[in-house]
Formats: sequence, structure tokens, C-alpha cells
Amino acid sequence: MTSEGASRDTTGDGEPRDVIPTNRLESFSDGVMAVIITIMAFNLRPPAHNQWSAVAQRLPTLLIYVLSFTFIGIYWNNHHHLLRLTTTISAGVMWANLAQLFSLSLVPVVTQWVGQGADALFPASAYGVVGLFSAVMYFILVRAILRANHHDANLTRALGHDLKGVISPIIYAAGIGLAFVSPYLAYACYVLVSLMWIVPDQRLVRPQPRR
Repeated sequence: MTSEGASRDTTGDGEPRDVIPTNRLESFSDGVMAVIITIMAFNLRPPAHNQWSAVAQRLPTLLIYVLSFTFIGIYWNNHHHLLRLTTTISAGVMWANLAQLFSLSLVPVVTQWVGQGADALFPASAYGVVGLFSAVMYFILVRAILRANHHDANLTRALGHDLKGVISPIIYAAGIGLAFVSPYLAYACYVLVSLMWIVPDQRLVRPQPRR
């Protein structure tokens, strides 16, 4: 039985498969990420007074907001390109996508915590745990999409080698460990991951042509 809005297609072996449009999944994900960014923006507060000391007091909150905004923006950008290539959505893909969104929904919590104590161990390590969790969930989402689209040689070639997807969790794990040495070393690791992903994944932006 096909899902509502699904169409019937055949694999390369001539076997039928369900093709579920990705637009609803992408629209839902876009909405969730927009709400996450909105929540973070609502947590911003202006300096208490006009003196530089008040600005300096709010500076860690602003910097971690910029990092978290970039963090969510990177996931939104790559998620868009990823679904643009995807032709088949399975139940596994839908659950993996929900897990990805759940991991991102934790970002406003740790962002506010770091803003309250940027030089403290536990907020810095918690931020890395959420980053690690999100990176692992994205990796799982990509694997789920590959399984659902194993018939698509173009997508398989584009996503077959995910070097950044493997390296990112390692850097986040290193950041969590370095937080016990200095929280600022941890933040340096988190910024490094964002810089690594700031340019959309070129495998998704310029996929190999279909043959």
C-alpha cells in the first residue's frame, strides 16, 4: 500500500517501489529550524546600560548566538541540498529526520546556558554533546537516505564518501574533552566544525550527471 501522495515507480530491476515526494518533509523541517532560530533570538537581551562593561558582559551571549545561528543555518542549507537530490522517502528516512530535528531543538537550551557562563566547564561540554549528537544524527540521516535510494546511482555516487560527516563527530568529541582543560579550546573546536561546513557540501550542490 502506498502512502498518500506517493506514486508508483520501478527500480532498475523492474521491481515496483513507492516514491514519496520530499516537499512535505522539507517544509516541515524548514519550519522547525525557523522556530529554533526564533527561540534563540528571543533569548537575546540588550546591555543593561550604556557602559562598555555592560556590553562586555553581553558579548559571550552574542558570540554564542552567532555560532548557534551559523550551526542551524549550516544544517538547514545542507538539509535542503540533501533532500533536493532525494527521490524516495522511507519510514526510516522520516524517523532519522525527526531525530535530526530533535537534536537541533536542543541548541537553544545549550546556547542560553553558555551565554550565562561561557567560561564554565559544563556549559561548554554540553554544547559539544549537542553538536556531537546533531552530527551523528545527520550522518544517520544520510545513511537512511542512501538505503532508501539505493537504486539511484547518481545519489549513491554523490553521498558515497562523506569525509566531513566522519570528521565532524571526532572534532566535537575532542572539543568535549578539551572543555576539561579550557572551555575556550572547546569552543575553538566547535567553530572549526562550522568553518568546515560553512560552504554547502559540494557533493550535493554539484552532483555528478545522470548517465
